[in-house]
Amino acid sequence: MSKLLREYLRLFLFAGLIVAADQITKSIVRTSLAPGEAWMPWEWLSNYARIVHWYNTGVAFGMFQGMGMLFSILSILVVIAIVYYYPRIPAADWSLKVAMTLQMGGAIGNLIDRLTIGHVTDFISVGNFPVFNVADSCITLGVVVLIIGVWLQERKAKQGKQDSDSLASPLTKLKDGEGLE
Repeated sequence: MSKLLREYLRLFLFAGLIVAADQITKSIVRTSLAPGEAWMPWEWLSNYARIVHWYNTGVAFGMFQGMGMLFSILSILVVIAIVYYYPRIPAADWSLKVAMTLQMGGAIGNLIDRLTIGHVTDFISVGNFPVFNVADSCITLGVVVLIIGVWLQERKAKQGKQDSDSLASPLTKLKDGEGLE
């Protein structure tokens, strides 16, 4: 029971920190800027990065506008799935745990916006890229960590297979039909 409690404590603590950072930054933007208003501390940076108060009723990149209720339900299902599966992940699979924590924090951060104000507040604008927020960043970073983790595991498994193949005795190789040219 203690191990399960530690697993959930870690998940909820780090996901909670993500949600707090997301909600605090969104609140600052909502109280400081009118919708559509931009803030740039240095004018020369305006073509590259700026803070813009924007809102989104869809998902990433402004897709599927007006489908907030559907994405609220999906966010709830994602959070439930993460809470269910997280303690079942082997400790060695740290990348999956990190990815799930980032995705859960991001999903909850955007879900809070959808449920309380009817849309997601976005504010980070970089170049011509769609405007996003801390929660979006964590969801995306979670996907990147997941992809890198899977790649590393596959690479490790492949290396392990190559190592075991190179350690096989010459008799085993002959038995398997190798070296009979």
